[in-house]
Amino acid sequence: MTEKASRGFTTAILHGDRDAVIEHGALHKPLHLSVAYGFEDARDLAAVFQGRHAGFVYGRQGNPTSAALEAKVTAMEEGVATVCFSTGMAAIAAVFTTLLNAGDHVVSSHYLFGNTNSLFQTLESHGTPVTFVDATSAEAVEAALTPQTRIVFVETIANPRTQVADVARIGELCAARGILYVVDNTMTSPWLFKPKHVGAGLVINALTKYIGGHGNALGGSVTDTGRFDWTRYDNILPTYRGPNPSLWGIQQIRKKGLRDLGGTLSAEQAHHLAIGSETLALRMTRQCANARALADFLSAHPRVRNVYYPGLPSHAQHAIAREHFRDFGALLSFELDAAMDVFDMLNRLKIVVLSSNLGDNRTLALPVAHTIYWEMGEARRQEMGIAAGLVRVSVGIEDGDDLIADFEQALS
Repeated sequence: MTEKASRGFTTAILHGDRDAVIEHGALHKPLHLSVAYGFEDARDLAAVFQGRHAGFVYGRQGNPTSAALEAKVTAMEEGVATVCFSTGMAAIAAVFTTLLNAGDHVVSSHYLFGNTNSLFQTLESHGTPVTFVDATSAEAVEAALTPQTRIVFVETIANPRTQVADVARIGELCAARGILYVVDNTMTSPWLFKPKHVGAGLVINALTKYIGGHGNALGGSVTDTGRFDWTRYDNILPTYRGPNPSLWGIQQIRKKGLRDLGGTLSAEQAHHLAIGSETLALRMTRQCANARALADFLSAHPRVRNVYYPGLPSHAQHAIAREHFRDFGALLSFELDAAMDVFDMLNRLKIVVLSSNLGDNRTLALPVAHTIYWEMGEARRQEMGIAAGLVRVSVGIEDGDDLIADFEQALS
């Protein structure tokens, strides 16, 4: 077999399970549905329970099937360890609830997934203030830092207006200040971008989206890249300060995020996500090509006012995306001319599916202001530039000409 060090991205994902022993020679890690695990030696039970030896003691803290998926995600992100969760939001919640104390301060991009924004409101109600800034500017992030700032959080490409965070300069800032840099890599995926390369200490992925890719399984992950010095982080409890400091943070996230909060990824969902991940690079390459072609078509259409896609030279952060990302992603949004009714246009689509998900093989679209940003209210939508006629499109793997023809007839 090809040496692991020389493997390409897809080869490593495809054959990663076989780096360890797989039961009965199966090509995929089988489903392990047991909740509990038995030991012949009580000392081994204690060692695994205390985290001194690898193994499984109770299904809430993981199972062999989810562990195989964790190994794949760790390899994708070039990290040291990964913890998988039942959803992407469970992964995000675990990071902030297990690593922060009351009075700690977070600086976050204000271009955020709506549910993450809602979670941060909950954090604030429990005594953890969050300052929202324009993360396309490292200067804006720096101006918001305080002596109590413990975490800076950004998304690579914002949903739905596709603002791109100044990922490298923010990483340099966090490194200089000793602040934990957390990057949500969902919109780019590890195929397009590895946040480790810009200094991120933790990387979050909603596995439901591009990594899983098929819209058939929920999941999320947190990967420790090895770039953050946990010996400088006072919030690590003595229990988790083991002999390897590089694992302190991820151990606390696993123990308190899975054991205490219970956001466990089931074996069946982990199995679906692991199989879906095998074609990530192939799918994303096709999706990005389709997105670029669709963005070009929409930009030239007389009934489209604005198109937001990092691959367009007119995009405000096009240069950042071009420098750091392999490609520009598969998400775009566009504003209709004010004379057009957004619902009527969407209802005329024949191939594109009207759905609130993204990252599927199928192209999905929705009216943003009336769905995922509805709860934010009109004032917050205006602040974030969410127009009433804004349409979000998650571009799939269909034949590109068919997609363009579908939008052409719907806009006519």
